Amino acid sequence: MIRSGRIPVGDHLSTQKLADQFGVSRSPVREAMQVLADQQVLEQHANRGFFVRPLPEIPGRADDLVELPDEADEYQRLADDWLVDRIPGEVTELFLRDRYRLTKTQLTDLLMRAVREGWAEPKPGYGWRFLPVAKTPEAFEQIYRFRMLIEPAAMLEPGFRGDRQVLAEQRRIQEAMLASDIATLPAERLLHNGSLFHEELIKLSGNPFFHRALLQVNQMRRLLEYRARVDRQRLRVQCTEHLEILERLEQGDMAEASYLMRRHLGGALARKSPVVLAASLEPAAASE
Repeated sequence: MIRSGRIPVGDHLSTQKLADQFGVSRSPVREAMQVLADQQVLEQHANRGFFVRPLPEIPGRADDLVELPDEADEYQRLADDWLVDRIPGEVTELFLRDRYRLTKTQLTDLLMRAVREGWAEPKPGYGWRFLPVAKTPEAFEQIYRFRMLIEPAAMLEPGFRGDRQVLAEQRRIQEAMLASDIATLPAERLLHNGSLFHEELIKLSGNPFFHRALLQVNQMRRLLEYRARVDRQRLRVQCTEHLEILERLEQGDMAEASYLMRRHLGGALARKSPVVLAASLEPAAASE
């Protein structure tokens, strides 16, 4: 993930987030980060944790690094097949392994990720079931309408605190995207950065129910976004709006920040209405 740019240089690694992402406990994650620190891939700061360093040159390995497979490809293919009904709602692991030519370990990783993102579950005893969450543009619109209610409201909570460190980190990410990352990072990483911005801000409300609700709907909407084209030019507008919200929060103007958040999400809803979003999916469906 570091070599592909999905975790950029300078990022602070969260043990818990990585444990959740890979479906393991925190202990092996901490051990892995220590190994990577010993290999000069990560840098450990006292009382702050691990940060990504610029990768060292590896003589004679450049071609190998280019050929490393991107595991996200098969995951997106699985999601795409489910979205357009190329696979049934209930399947066996043997069916999936044969269809995607995966090892048992690779398939387990893909299915666990689908479980974490809220659109798959193991059947009692045998097989897997795919869930119809956020499978339609209409459901996608409902998610955005829900977000327009909770995200601006979270900023008006009495317990909302504008944590300077959190705001500074989000400002760094958004400014880096405007500077170069929008043009260079994989689409999946760009979507992650957008979700992270909203998830980190809603946590500042001090109300864990806001945060849990947003995490759940973000997991659901990713399924449909895997098939939509990523408009990198539009991402520049999105980052600019994110920075405007951050500026108001840094000034302590929660009311204005709340207004800007609602306007920001309203604009996203207008762009991702059922008609617009369905049109953005047509090329992927037509290619079959």
